[in-house]
Amino acid sequence: MDPQSPPPNPDAAPTPSAAAAAPALRPTEQLVLELAREFLAEKRRERRWRNAWRAAWLALALALAWSLWTQQHVMLPAGTPHTALVEVRGEIGADTEAGAEFIVSGLKNAFADEGARAVVLRINSPGGSPVQAGIVFDEIRRLRALHDKPVYAVVDDLCTSAAYYIASAADSIYVNRASMVGSIGVLMDDFGFTELMAKLGVERRLLTAGAHKGMLDPFSPLQPEEKARTLALLDEIHQQFIEAVRAGRGKRLKEDDETFSGMVWNGDRAVALGLADGLGNLDHVAREVVGAEEVIDYTPHDNVAERLAKRFGAAVGRAAVQTLWSAQRAPRS
Repeated sequence: MDPQSPPPNPDAAPTPSAAAAAPALRPTEQLVLELAREFLAEKRRERRWRNAWRAAWLALALALAWSLWTQQHVMLPAGTPHTALVEVRGEIGADTEAGAEFIVSGLKNAFADEGARAVVLRINSPGGSPVQAGIVFDEIRRLRALHDKPVYAVVDDLCTSAAYYIASAADSIYVNRASMVGSIGVLMDDFGFTELMAKLGVERRLLTAGAHKGMLDPFSPLQPEEKARTLALLDEIHQQFIEAVRAGRGKRLKEDDETFSGMVWNGDRAVALGLADGLGNLDHVAREVVGAEEVIDYTPHDNVAERLAKRFGAAVGRAAVQTLWSAQRAPRS
């Protein structure tokens, strides 16, 4: 016994132990407790299976993405001769994969690779922004002079309007017989609702600071002066387009009254008119023209992480809007 500890008091009342058994549960309480345990266990199993399925789908998606990447990006030793490919697909615009930012990025990488014997633009686009096309046109000419490499355009289904603007910067353009080529023109379209508003008794109240700030407002009558100014603007952009085509095609272009009218021709007629140089697809150009049959794609794309981030951001935005809308509609005291 510890000499410093006080001696036990035999008359003291017994102290209840911390480990004393809990009082017995009634049958109904035991049943509820068992059901709760089973429910929690079932939820844990569901969560484990759900996480397992998510992991499996994620692994499958990553494997598929890797497979597609390896198919499109052939790993070759540095300096191996090949044909560099940059795709121009879909509408040409600032926020699309056929915008100048994406295309120019791919072009820079393609031209910088010492193994690239030539750069091929494979085009399947109805056109779009003349600004984006002009940026790409100028960059093609700059990079071609800087690296002394030829550039070829290969047309799939469509190469019209701003897409042909880009193609005209190439050394040669190759098409399919049924490709649609041309549409060298500029357009601007909208709608007018003035008569409909008059029938419905709706009054348009437009206040501006600046005589032409409300020009082309669809809810106001189109004024002759505004129409003339807009047509002059379109004509200036059209002349820029024409100058680019003439600079790119040179004496090969057989001009007539319809060349710059916005007309579209098939591949055979495009070759006959000097809008294209011959018939051929990507493989033909890489093998017969470039002389480097191996093709490497330099086209930038959104990777999986970027796409998921965009979707996540959109989902968060929708959730925020719904929350704000619900808060606004909630009854207030």
